[in-house]
Amino acid sequence: MRHGLVIVNTGNGKGKTTAMLGTLLRAWGRQMRVCVVQFIKAETGNWGEIRAAKKLEIEWRSFGDGFTWDSKDLQASGAKARAAWALAQEKIASGQYDIVALDEITYAFHYGWLEVDAVIAWLRANKPPALHLIFTGRDAPPELIEFADLVTEMREIKHPYQKGILAQAGVEF
Repeated sequence: MRHGLVIVNTGNGKGKTTAMLGTLLRAWGRQMRVCVVQFIKAETGNWGEIRAAKKLEIEWRSFGDGFTWDSKDLQASGAKARAAWALAQEKIASGQYDIVALDEITYAFHYGWLEVDAVIAWLRANKPPALHLIFTGRDAPPELIEFADLVTEMREIKHPYQKGILAQAGVEF
């Protein structure tokens, strides 16, 4: 029987969501059922990965209102994160997926919108044993790192922003 892994992609460097996408693409290529729930990226976004997911018929739900540091109402942002978690709970417990990705969920922990201990307790009680989970975002809390089977930290060494180069279509969105 497959052992469902808990995977965390964290750190200040670029590539957390990109690594998650690579895993999902690999799983999709093996006819695994995958689902993404995004906690921060705007629900109105039409990024390259969302366009690809539609073509591949990968279930993808975005709940955020964009970058938290640009939010005009952090309470509303918190409500969106809690709604994302409610949907994630449904998807996780449904038995319909082989992998569920919780993109940028760590920000919900950082801002206090979700309690990491409560999320982990719920997962211990409800996560199907064969289900793989992927968590992404900066500043993964120690409790999540301890709970995980695999943790990768992306470390920024150099970034085009440092030269004033803005985000590039197809590379960053």
